[in-house]
Amino acid sequence: MISEVAGVRLPDSKLAREATELVRDVSTPLVYHHALRSYVFAELLGRTRGLVYDSEVLYLGTVMHDLGLTERFAGTERFEVDGANAARDFLVRHDAPKETVARVWDAVALHTSLGIAAHKEPEVALAHLGIGVDVVGIGAEHIGRERLEAVAAAFPRLGFKQSFLHVLVGVVQKKPHTTVGNFLSDVGRRHVPGFHPGDFCDLLVGAPFTE
Repeated sequence: MISEVAGVRLPDSKLAREATELVRDVSTPLVYHHALRSYVFAELLGRTRGLVYDSEVLYLGTVMHDLGLTERFAGTERFEVDGANAARDFLVRHDAPKETVARVWDAVALHTSLGIAAHKEPEVALAHLGIGVDVVGIGAEHIGRERLEAVAAAFPRLGFKQSFLHVLVGVVQKKPHTTVGNFLSDVGRRHVPGFHPGDFCDLLVGAPFTE
């Protein structure tokens, strides 16, 4: 396990190590590396913004943010919520403080919530922002090319763009009911033949009222 990347030391508490082991054990290398890159980016953005936050809480929320994409923890909810519930259960088993449990749940559940997560507590906001750098490049200019390359060298992307899209297509195919009102509907429309998500207009017109 690499202990430092781009000037960022990965938390090494017993809780952080066990969270890392959990993610490594249940995730593909693609998702595991993505989680670790996202944490480093989140830390770098936190420093750039001069925020005050708990690095261990940020690490826990970021490293476990895609548990809902794993075979072990994928349930019937949105994958973000499945992951948040899995992270919560892990933390409760390890007697983590209630505030830590609540903040990590929010970080995982809201990590795809554009326009919302960035206004939450620093650990929740930074998890969202760091993940955004790794997935779609938003905010990468604040990291800098040299550090971006250092992080990718430490935790290789493994054909991330196409491979991660394939993972998301699988979510749409298995749980189409979880795509309404979020980015998975974009994935479905482009990559899942015959996919038609319900949307707000369908719900409004179908409401059980005459007007």
